[in-house]
This record gives sequence, C-alpha cells and structure tokens, in this order.
Amino acid sequence: MIATETVILINHKQVGVDEFNAPTYENVQKAISDVIVGSPTFDQQVTEFNLSGKRLAFILGIPKGDKNDWEDSTVLIRGKKFKTYGPPLEQTEANVPLRWNKQVKVERFT
Repeated sequence: MIATETVILINHKQVGVDEFNAPTYENVQKAISDVIVGSPTFDQQVTEFNLSGKRLAFILGIPKGDKNDWEDSTVLIRGKKFKTYGPPLEQTEANVPLRWNKQVKVERFT
C-alpha cells in the first residue's frame, strides 16, 4: 500500500481589474487528496541543484485526471510552504499502471 497525503495547492488567479484597468489577483486554495509526497534521492538533489540551482525538497506524485495548474504555484505540505518549479512531468495515463501519472518538483519556500 502506498501512503498518500492531502496537500493544499495555492494558485494566483486574476479576479478582475482595478480603476486603472490593471489586473487584480487573489490566492485561491484547493485541497488535493491522494498525493504522493516522495523524498528525492541524494543524486536527484545534487543533479537538480547543478542543473537548475534549485534545492529539490520533494517530488509530488499527482493522481490521474488532475487538471490543476501546478506550474509556479505554492503548495502547503505538512503545514509548510513549498514552491513548485519547472513543468510537471506527465505520462500517458494508459501507460501508467498505478493511480499517479504526473510528477511535480517542489523546493522549500519561506
């Protein structure tokens, strides 16, 4: 059995415009259940830091059918803030035998 968690995805959404016709934004929170919160290996951490300069904290396994925008979003995991980076790696659902077909990288965000 694979243990999963519920994480909170926070996206920055445009909700309107102000009196100067500039866009106004609001943070929208959404609970996402059945997410795998995986710890990267030391090699993954070193490689990611060398390639992108980011300190990889977790790799999230996102359930099949998820249509949320994970790119450059904030995620609350176990009560702490993390920032997603890079495009999610998504596999074809039919080719993945388990319930998760998307991977999202996160770094610690304070």
